[in-house]
Amino acid sequence: MPLATAAVVRARDHAFTLEEIRLDAPRPDEVLVRMRAVGICHTDLSVRAGRTPFPLPAVLGHEGTGTVEAVGTAVTSVAPGDTVAMSFASCGACPACLTGHPVRCAHWPALNLFGGSRPDGSPTVRGTGRHADAPLHGHFFGQSSFATLALASVRDVVPVPADLPPHVVAPLGCGVQTGAGAVLNVLRPETGHTLAVYGTGSVGLAAVMAARLTAATRVVAVDPHPGRRALALRLGATHAVDPRGADPLEAVRDLTGGHGADRALETSGLPRVLRQAVDGLAVGGVCGVVGAPPAGTDVRLDVPRMLDRGPRIVGVNQGGVVPRAFIPALLDLYRAGRLPVDAIVETFPFGAIEDAAAAAMSGAVVKPVLTLT
Repeated sequence: MPLATAAVVRARDHAFTLEEIRLDAPRPDEVLVRMRAVGICHTDLSVRAGRTPFPLPAVLGHEGTGTVEAVGTAVTSVAPGDTVAMSFASCGACPACLTGHPVRCAHWPALNLFGGSRPDGSPTVRGTGRHADAPLHGHFFGQSSFATLALASVRDVVPVPADLPPHVVAPLGCGVQTGAGAVLNVLRPETGHTLAVYGTGSVGLAAVMAARLTAATRVVAVDPHPGRRALALRLGATHAVDPRGADPLEAVRDLTGGHGADRALETSGLPRVLRQAVDGLAVGGVCGVVGAPPAGTDVRLDVPRMLDRGPRIVGVNQGGVVPRAFIPALLDLYRAGRLPVDAIVETFPFGAIEDAAAAAMSGAVVKPVLTLT
């Protein structure tokens, strides 16, 4: 069983601590990856804060990239020495997976969240030393990549060129593909449309970058953080709105001559912001919902207005993408200078994970990426 160093969170609101762990050898459908970089995502921090249910203590991390060290006996899509990006897990056998919709996998919650182990209950990671006999949970998004080595499902990994910067590849596996996919795969703004993006963290800014690749006429970024509004304008937004100084609903109406937004993307997870996004839609407009508040959160909507205006509200998971097709396409766009992912990334050494997490929580950094080279 290989040994690795992992960032372990032992209890709610506790710091990440670097500890030695032991990983299982790869099962037939698994891949062992030596990590080179991994992004910190809102979901990792939400688990640590107790807002997203996942058993602790745990090894989190789900935006990894690295080099394959070993593969299971049934793996043919990658080999030792290959560079891979890592994304979410899916079963590959349910009706959704078989029809090209792995984000709708019937086993998505068990494979990515909640369990902390393989679906059969067996652990993928174990503690060592004084923690050797205590439970340690992994298999987070099928990978648990806050570690020098990660044991992943083969359906998590996507072969990518070895010459690309790891800090660019890593966030594609969740945050970037979620925002870009929400725009390109789900909302699909048309010629002359206005897209309003509520919240310009990594997902929102990825959506802004993707919107620049469409025929949308206006891309409106709504965020209280002045630095992020400025970055959104640099990355493709045509307008930026400070919700502390202006009513976003009125601002969007003013910018569109009273028409409203044809498409909206809500990334903040705040119910009041989702209500604003829906109320600000044009007749027949579509609002994609990406922000994930705690389970049980609801939002009040004006039902007569729903009947009059016919909006659609669509939940978006991971941008609705097929990672093996979408991540290589994003990398082609990056190479062409059309998706400047590195503009939202700041790197931190793996040992500085607490600094990186603090920078993410404060908003000082859009997308912290830990490097393990």
